Amino acid sequence: MKVHYGLAPIHIVNPVVTMGSFDGVHKGHRQVIDGLKRCAEKLEGETVIITFDPHPREVLYPLEKRPGILTTLKEKIQILSFYGIDHLIVLKFTEELAGHTYSDFVKHILVDRMGIKGLVVGYDHRFGKDRKGNFDTLKELAEKYHFYIEQENVYTCDQVNISSTKIRTALELGDIAKVKEFLGYDYTISGTVVHGDKIGKKMIGFPTANLKIDDERKLLPAVGGYVVRVLWEEKVYYGMLNVGVRPTVSQTGIIRLEVNIFDFEGDLYGKEMKVQLLSRIRGEHKFDTIDELRLQLQKDKITAQHFLEKDQLKGNI
Repeated sequence: MKVHYGLAPIHIVNPVVTMGSFDGVHKGHRQVIDGLKRCAEKLEGETVIITFDPHPREVLYPLEKRPGILTTLKEKIQILSFYGIDHLIVLKFTEELAGHTYSDFVKHILVDRMGIKGLVVGYDHRFGKDRKGNFDTLKELAEKYHFYIEQENVYTCDQVNISSTKIRTALELGDIAKVKEFLGYDYTISGTVVHGDKIGKKMIGFPTANLKIDDERKLLPAVGGYVVRVLWEEKVYYGMLNVGVRPTVSQTGIIRLEVNIFDFEGDLYGKEMKVQLLSRIRGEHKFDTIDELRLQLQKDKITAQHFLEKDQLKGNI
């Protein structure tokens, strides 16, 4: 997959395009991607995804709380590269871009600059100023400018329409099973291991790797403990992740991500690491003593190991 930033001249053979934020690249997005690939094969063209960074809501509604992103741009590129897409165009989303009407965007960018051959949209796709561009209005432009257009049906899971918003809600509730069901893969947090206060190792007996996430916009799950898969340097480990303010040992109120990796000894400082959420163990609690916290972590480890054993028997790990 070739990644292009901006709208510099690009040579694409019979471009067949879809557009959107593709945050999470969930099952609904993949249905659109499958339609894009079928359409490109039919039209003897190359597949093109146009995505935006930052997330449009950050620009359109700057005073609102940021929704949090499910995938950083780097993660999105990595995921999309697995689906056999020919071109990914990343457009910087600005107020100027948001001011384009849907007809101007289609005429000046898709038709004049790219020479679009086909356009594939999702069932609820809307874009352009005031979100007036939809399938019906786009069909009129397709007839006017002579390109093929196709709309993909809604993707449902247990009769629920999948959306990035619903995945964010499930993640904020700590419903990791639903997050995976909607995404089709384990939710992943990427970052770099940094120095912490070493309380886990010195006081509690549970050494942890402190993870600094790559993008502060990345949406974190509900505070609490999780069973995780840990990936770094092409190695796979398992362990527990704590997301929270650590009320028993700290009063800063700062959210920290700390990973206790099972059966591991070594120096991870400065290493890039991926942590994949497998299951939630419990919420965050304040304990009266360090001994109580230590006892709970021992119980958490047993819970995590039982989960991993069951998952292994099912062939999931």
